[in-house]
Amino acid sequence: MTLKNISIVLIKPQIGENIGATARAMKNFGLSNLSIVNPKEKWPNVKAVYTSVKAVDIIHKTKVFKSTSEAISKSDIVFATTARIRNINKKIYSLDEAVKIIKKSKKKISILFGPENSGLSNEDLICANYLLKIPSDSKYESLNLSHAVSIVAYNLYASKLKKISYENTDKSEFVSKNDLFKFYDFLIGSLEKTRFFRPIEKKEFMVKSIKNIFSQHPLTKRELKTLMGIFSSLKKY
Repeated sequence: MTLKNISIVLIKPQIGENIGATARAMKNFGLSNLSIVNPKEKWPNVKAVYTSVKAVDIIHKTKVFKSTSEAISKSDIVFATTARIRNINKKIYSLDEAVKIIKKSKKKISILFGPENSGLSNEDLICANYLLKIPSDSKYESLNLSHAVSIVAYNLYASKLKKISYENTDKSEFVSKNDLFKFYDFLIGSLEKTRFFRPIEKKEFMVKSIKNIFSQHPLTKRELKTLMGIFSSLKKY
């Protein structure tokens, strides 16, 4: 699968801001081909440009068509999104199933999204090869247009990644056990002076709890220095 072969097609979108938000979601997840069929508001649309932020390049190269058939004429496979099960003899796939099919394909694929107030018409659905349903709560299945595109775009993007891992940008070294033990002595000694450990018979348990708090994950030297500063300041106060 290559994301360059996938086109997002908005059928009769009514709100310019939704088109801009759609472009932004596409940019987030590596999609770049946006087509619009009969937008309600004049095109080019200032609201769409404004909302797209740094995805304005997608807005500027958006293709506008007069009909759904014209918009998908160069597509090999077409998925039509739907919030409800329609009485149309077409295979309905969940989002996960559709992503698996798209992932295996090297053909040109279009994914249709309907207008905000009504979704795709039966005529539009007939133009598609398959129907795609995003799983959602049965009590309220209607999704905002840009949100629906975001969900589909994210799943397509994530399916391409072999493994997702991130490195912490904090390069500060971890403290040694010796430094950590010195911190415990300082902290516990300070608490003893303020008579924190009451009743005294619970001191052993309380000391263990304090040590456990600071050993949950390795402290860095920077973090330990900050903690020492905090408790030293409180001690002076």
